[in-house]
Amino acid sequence: MKANRLGICAVLVAVAASGCGDVVRQGTGPAFATVAVLEGASGAEPAKFGGTMRSDVITLVKKTINQAEVRVPTVFNDIGRATVTAQMKNSTVTAPTAYSAITFTRYRVTYIRADGRNTPGVDVPYGFDSAVTFTVTPGETATAGFDLVRHVAKEEAPLVSLAANDDLITTIAQVTFYGKDHAGNDVTASGSIGITFGNFGDPD
Repeated sequence: MKANRLGICAVLVAVAASGCGDVVRQGTGPAFATVAVLEGASGAEPAKFGGTMRSDVITLVKKTINQAEVRVPTVFNDIGRATVTAQMKNSTVTAPTAYSAITFTRYRVTYIRADGRNTPGVDVPYGFDSAVTFTVTPGETATAGFDLVRHVAKEEAPLVSLAANDDLITTIAQVTFYGKDHAGNDVTASGSIGITFGNFGDPD
């Protein structure tokens, strides 16, 4: 009976270990990353970054057609910009190796509201995943640009209806970057930015 119990315990330990590999691997690298600054800019004015953003769901853009100046309804994607830092977990290490560098290759954006109404496609835009590639070395910073609000989000509920009224939808965009250090350990870094969606005045 004792031998059987030991055998069963050994099997259980083996199964548990095989299922925990990913968990054990998370956070085992020598360095960690932090989103130090997360900014956004309207696609209609892509040079004007800020810590919060007004997202215009439709923009009237001046164009010349048949020698006449007209304003054409246009949908822009909105741009995000992240400044990411990396540090060694062991503060006594002053000379990081090449394996400590972290390369991010993917990110995810989700939107929430402070009032708890968070149903995608009803209360907030759908979240999405996309690709981005940048590398940060411990003790340094890296800056990366990415899509914060996609074109398609402004052409589907709940944003599409804002083009025809004065309503506003205020959200928090949560952005998480996924990568690995050069030893293969998983690393994530997250940040948030406030976004207000509406049909705002158009730039000249």
